Amino acid sequence: MSKVLLEISGHLARITLNRPEKHNAIDPSMLEILEQYLAEVESHNEIRVVTLSGTGDKAFCAGADIKAWAALDALGMWAEWIPRGQRVMNRLKNLRPPVIALLNGYAFGGGLELALACDLRIAADTASFAMPEVKIATIPGWGGTVRLPNIIGVARAKTMILTGAPIDAQTALAWGLITEMHPPDQLAHAGHKLAEIISGNAPVAVQLAKQMLNTNCAPLESIAGSLSAYTADGQEGIDSFIEHRQPRYKGQ
Repeated sequence: MSKVLLEISGHLARITLNRPEKHNAIDPSMLEILEQYLAEVESHNEIRVVTLSGTGDKAFCAGADIKAWAALDALGMWAEWIPRGQRVMNRLKNLRPPVIALLNGYAFGGGLELALACDLRIAADTASFAMPEVKIATIPGWGGTVRLPNIIGVARAKTMILTGAPIDAQTALAWGLITEMHPPDQLAHAGHKLAEIISGNAPVAVQLAKQMLNTNCAPLESIAGSLSAYTADGQEGIDSFIEHRQPRYKGQ
């Protein structure tokens, strides 16, 4: 069975890391499959939300497979492993539909970087999070030194990256690393509920809002706002409000 799974059902796409015997650690083939799946998601305009999860009840993702990259020389790391990982993380971050990470267990190193590239992160109350790279004499290489401080602040990011020590789900919630915390057996349901709420909104407006939040560019916000207002969905939003009914958005 594939180490990464993709299921598309209506407006929802589910991507699942499927290497539980290795705690979903990421190897080169998984990066390649992930990149292919993200391209496939981008080709389906009807997809409004993506969820990303890991198989098993212990780990979302243990990080990069150390055995896979330890055999590489410096040139191989520079030319292949790090650029490919960065490319996949950036593609995930810039995917048109929002991506929700369902963190069912620990997310360490590259696994946490994968979660950081998602738009929203909700976790089981048993999950834990760490950037332990300094413990093996390296540093985060897939965007962690940029995305983590943007999300939780520089001082807290330094604490995690410089010590390599894990934090629990309660701390992650307080720091804003995750936005929701649930018992493990309720995480999938909570993720599905959140996906349904987002997919029920006008998809063009949601996707434009995501891009504006990612770019943090105020002048573009007015352009995006005008664009979304004059779509067919924009008119449907106004009509449904006036007519006191649920909107029927078509992504147009």
